[in-house]
Amino acid sequence: MVIYGLALLSGCFFGGMLLGDILGMITGVGSNVGGVGFAMLALILVSSKLLKENKLSSKAQDGIMFWSAMYIPIVVAMTACQDVAAAIMGGGVLTIMCGIVCTIVPLLLIPVISKLGAPSEPLPPLSKE
Repeated sequence: MVIYGLALLSGCFFGGMLLGDILGMITGVGSNVGGVGFAMLALILVSSKLLKENKLSSKAQDGIMFWSAMYIPIVVAMTACQDVAAAIMGGGVLTIMCGIVCTIVPLLLIPVISKLGAPSEPLPPLSKE
């Protein structure tokens, strides 16, 4: 199941990255601009069109769903790692301090937020079926 849909995903990825590189060169940024977004958009459009035309088997549909679910978290994690590395090289101690504060403050706010969202009535007990 996992291998099905991989060719479609790869084609959309390479097309999106190429488009992102071209857009980066046109705008003068010197890096990829929106390549991953273009790739995801292409994957959605192409797979939707193939589904409407009944050209995708159920295994291919399952494979595309699997890779679509895996694709976004992996790309977000890779991008976040690159951003953190670039920030530490450029900002040094200030970057580390901001990261620590941005981690600790939400942790300290968990009790406050949990009291704000408390249900007015107790939840019903879970049935043991």
